Formats: sequence, structure tokens, C-alpha cells
Amino acid sequence: MAIAVEQNGGSGTSRGVMTVDAELSVPTATIQVVRFDIAQPGENFIRRDIYWLDLAVTPRPNARACFRDHWAPHRFEPLGRVFMTPPDEVLRVKGDSGSQVSILCLLQRDMFQRWLGQDMEWTDRRLEAALSVPSEAVQNLMLRLGQEARSPGFASQAYSEAMAVQIAIELNRYYLSLDKDCASGGLAGWRLRMIDERLREVRSPPTLTELATLCGLSIRQLTRGFRASRECSIGDYIARTRIDNAKRLLASGESVKSIAYSMGFGSPSGFCYAFRRATGHTPRQYRMQLAASSGTLPH
Repeated sequence: MAIAVEQNGGSGTSRGVMTVDAELSVPTATIQVVRFDIAQPGENFIRRDIYWLDLAVTPRPNARACFRDHWAPHRFEPLGRVFMTPPDEVLRVKGDSGSQVSILCLLQRDMFQRWLGQDMEWTDRRLEAALSVPSEAVQNLMLRLGQEARSPGFASQAYSEAMAVQIAIELNRYYLSLDKDCASGGLAGWRLRMIDERLREVRSPPTLTELATLCGLSIRQLTRGFRASRECSIGDYIARTRIDNAKRLLASGESVKSIAYSMGFGSPSGFCYAFRRATGHTPRQYRMQLAASSGTLPH
């Protein structure tokens, strides 16, 4: 099923297409595996009366977003692998042209009220955190829901409903924990953004000393604060981001050799080993999977 997407580009309004490749509905959520095909760089808007949760299966095309009714028009923050738009909030998204595959989990709006007893208060800190949800539990559950949507198995409805409820609980825990971060020494949002911006640069990964200097902290303050904010070590986060950068470059068609050296690996074989250890696939196998999903031949 293909759905037209309105997009405001630099030379006027263009149209993109969101194709729903698979869909599964349960009482608390609708799960979709979708492909976005955007004709040209520009912006579009997301506004729904449910919680829109988006997991990028393939790299996002340089996407950044702004909560239109809360932030200044020039304030755009990068979208993480998983982002969420709360009900009735307007998310303004900018990005490059291209194709991208996502798993969507569209949660009913009462999924937060049933445990909190009231609507979630969407403070600036929570809105900012919604654009990059670091929870591995949420990512894994969404990947399994995507598989279930494509190939339903035994007791699929009950199984998928249980996972959707678990995602809602994990999200509740994540957003409520943000309030504790300030008391427990979590990093300020601007420091996390500076770290993310440095990690998006295609060059050798930063050292802890470099990041600590960038944030104006000691290495100990950096590592403890980062773990409190992102629920993982900064070393693991750097490694995952490095692989995400590699996936984006592989999708762009760059050669394996060029990617290896631009990212600071000593050799193409060293890059291939690290990529396969992290993903279970060689760079060539990953590129072939991307080509198969888009219907094009690999480079």
C-alpha cells in the first residue's frame, strides 16, 4: 500500500511516497514496516493522535527535527535510530532525498495514562529525548514486531500485543528516568548533542580525553554522566555509532576501502572484521541486503 507524503522543498512542494510493506494490528497498537521514498531534500510534518514510534532499519537520510509548537524555528535536533512523536504534537522533519526503511509502532494514546493516571507532561527535556530513544529493549522489541508483521507465527496477536505493552512500559520508564538523571548526575542535553555531533563526523573515533574536553568535564564525570543519561557505556555507544556511520556510507555507494580509511581503520580487512563482528554480515552482504530491499543492484 503506497501513501503520498506532502513535502515542502526549496523550490516548492514536492511529493514523496510511504509504502507499507507489512502491517499488523492489535488492540494497543498498529505495527507497520514502511519504506519512505523522498523525491528531493525538503521538510515534512508528522502529527497524529497516537504515539508515533519509528525505528530506522536502514540509515536515515540526514534527518533532523523540530517540535514546531515548542521550539524556535531554527532549532533542529538530529533523529536517532528510534524517535517518538507524542499525540497531537507537530514534528517538523528536514532531510535529504532518498529511500529509507522503518518499522513503525503506533501506540494508542492511553498507553501512558493507564500507568501514570494522567497524560505525560511533555517538558522540553522529554521532547528532546523523544528524538533519540537509546533503549536497546525498545529497539529489540520493535525489530521482533517488524518480523511478526512480515511473517506472523503461532499466537501472533497475543504475542504482538504483549510486546506492544512492553514497549509502552519501557518508554514510561525511560521518560520518567529523565527526571532522575539530573539528581544522579546525567549529562545536560547540550553535552549529549555535542557528543553526537562529533560521533557523526566521518573520521577516527574520538578519545575519552577529546570528548571530556569538548564537554568541559573530567573523564570520570563524562563516563558516569553518560551512563546515567544513555544507560550504556560511552565506549559501547561510540562503537555502535561508528557502525551506524559505516552503514550510512555503504548505503551511499562508497567503496569499502574508502570507508575503512576515512573512518580511521588501519586496513579494509580490519574494517570488514569489525563490521561483521558488530552486525553478523560483511559490508558486501549488508550492501546486497540494501539493494534487495530497494530493488536495485549492489555497487
